[in-house]
Amino acid sequence: MWGGRFKDGPDAIMEEINVSIDVDRHLYAQDIAASKAHAAMLAAQGIITASDAKNIAKGLDTILSEIGKGTFTFKRALEDIHMNVESRLSELIGPAAGRLHTARSRNDQVATDFRLFVRDTIDETDAALAAFQHALVERALEHADTVMPGFTHLQTAQPVTFGHHLLAYVEMAARDRGRLADARKRLNESPLGAAALAGTSFPLDRHATATALGFDRPMANSLDAVSDRDFVLETLSAAAIASVHLSRFAEEIVIWTSPLVGLVRLSDKFTSGSSIMPQKRNPDAAELVRAKTGRVIGSLSALLIVMKGLPLAYQKDMQEDKEGAMQAFAALSLAVRAMTGMVRDLVPDAARMKLAAGEGYATATDLADWLVRTLKMPFREAHHVTGRIVGIASKQGVALHELPLKEMQAVEPKITADVMKVLSVEASVQSRTSYGGTAPKNVRAQAKAWLKRLQKEQKLG
Repeated sequence: MWGGRFKDGPDAIMEEINVSIDVDRHLYAQDIAASKAHAAMLAAQGIITASDAKNIAKGLDTILSEIGKGTFTFKRALEDIHMNVESRLSELIGPAAGRLHTARSRNDQVATDFRLFVRDTIDETDAALAAFQHALVERALEHADTVMPGFTHLQTAQPVTFGHHLLAYVEMAARDRGRLADARKRLNESPLGAAALAGTSFPLDRHATATALGFDRPMANSLDAVSDRDFVLETLSAAAIASVHLSRFAEEIVIWTSPLVGLVRLSDKFTSGSSIMPQKRNPDAAELVRAKTGRVIGSLSALLIVMKGLPLAYQKDMQEDKEGAMQAFAALSLAVRAMTGMVRDLVPDAARMKLAAGEGYATATDLADWLVRTLKMPFREAHHVTGRIVGIASKQGVALHELPLKEMQAVEPKITADVMKVLSVEASVQSRTSYGGTAPKNVRAQAKAWLKRLQKEQKLG
């Protein structure tokens, strides 16, 4: 490629550290699409002939087909996807292949390819997250009335519904999709035509190539176009946050499926056994989703470290931008699909959930609220009175709704039998009708609204 300047070939270790084809071969579709757009523009601008452009496009289509069929031979000596494609193109159409690289550099070429790849990845991830939301919403609607314990500090706090709990992850996934959409909007500018770093003296139509590749516009500064990877960083950041959300849910599934807790059960489809303990049913899918998060966060950190000290413009360090990111995106994709499968597969133990929801005096806040609402007691006083009543119930080893009324009246004489109506877990969740609350009617309304929204998105998409 640069034999005019160099007399000797690279040392074997130089070739090994410099080669990137094992990674950037995954950009082949984007590289060929960008090359076709570039060749068409060059012909339209009179920089190359229409005949050459036609032959280039035909040859590139052949290469695309060969790679797709697995018959293309990638050569490590040619370093990267760009030179592998160009070399094969030369074999197919002869000297005209050499005209394809007019007015471009591998610097703007790889920046364009990777933007296209990340854009495609965002679209695929968004679709996967939408499917995840759909699964959650359907199960939330199914379990709008299923009472379960809500936790703070992993201690029983207040009763909620299982449907409400699932809808929390629908909201998180919506924000994840929003972050990815924002990243997509910002990355959707074309570096093609920025050349090595300074632009080119050829009369390019960069708007034409940007339009052909689905970009909103060409990037306005040639130095910026070839030297920044913030579009990868931003997408990895959104991916890392999404992975954390999945990991939190996976952690809950691990806890819930433990026989010590027993709130939900996963089938054989998403669990595995033990090589030595025949009785084991391990939630391996959830555990692996939890672990994949480290790969995504690690890739973000690694690329931030690569980029933090680089002066403008392109540096070879930036060759390290793709492998980690591709692994991270693949890990997230797998994790989302695994979580979607587990959501559809899991079976909650409604009886155990209801029992657990009442443990730990979870309706104590309902008692305090009744004192405020009915007896017009200041909340701090109600909190104190309730605490004393809980102490008595705990000493007697009974639930709040099982404590005799006279025991409550010994603490606060104005308490009436009407208080018993608010102390069950069912009454507790039904009373939480504030916007965003866990009341079954709220859950049903929110789930139906989300189903309508997701179905509308699917039709528009």
